[in-house]
Amino acid sequence: MPEPLQKSDIDSKTDPTVAIQYDHDTPKSEQIDDFYKTVDKLGVGLLTTIRQGLGPVSRSMAIAKRNGPDFIFIANKHSKKFSDLEHDKTVQITFQNSSTQDWVSISGTATTASNEDPRIKEIYSPPLSAWFGDLGDGVHTGTPEDPRMSLIEVQPKYISYWKSTVTTLGFVKEVGLGALTGKVANTGVQRELTEEDIKQMRHTQG
Repeated sequence: MPEPLQKSDIDSKTDPTVAIQYDHDTPKSEQIDDFYKTVDKLGVGLLTTIRQGLGPVSRSMAIAKRNGPDFIFIANKHSKKFSDLEHDKTVQITFQNSSTQDWVSISGTATTASNEDPRIKEIYSPPLSAWFGDLGDGVHTGTPEDPRMSLIEVQPKYISYWKSTVTTLGFVKEVGLGALTGKVANTGVQRELTEEDIKQMRHTQG
């Protein structure tokens, strides 16, 4: 049920609309497992880079591979995201499940690797060629040997995600009751994985 608001609760740290949603009870190992399950299930998110003189720019990207908390994408080295990363390595990856209202926000830094990186051949699958095309010159073929095919590896520094704890009907009920009663809708929990958590995740490689 929606949580009632109390005057004594209202400050920057305990405002129920914010503080009550953070999950401090679930074991960290379970929070990490849920994070992996969410991103692996969705598979496609928005990769945001910082463009000089403009600011954040996002585009949809499919995960090519996940190594623990780190993400690898295959992309065309001629795309603007690579020039963005030359000037600023800061990136964000976001995922959202519109059916459950689950979402994930990942902040970190990115490194790039050329076509010489052997991981490209390991990760490559034929459908990738559709995003590169065969230019008919025997070089730019859309295969793993295509010099345009490059890697972007994102190493998170901070992860935040929302896990819904109600069904679709329960979500509608909670929001409706909250709107009618003035109480805070209780539809899920927000979780944070810190830089220290992420370092430990790299050691376990879930």
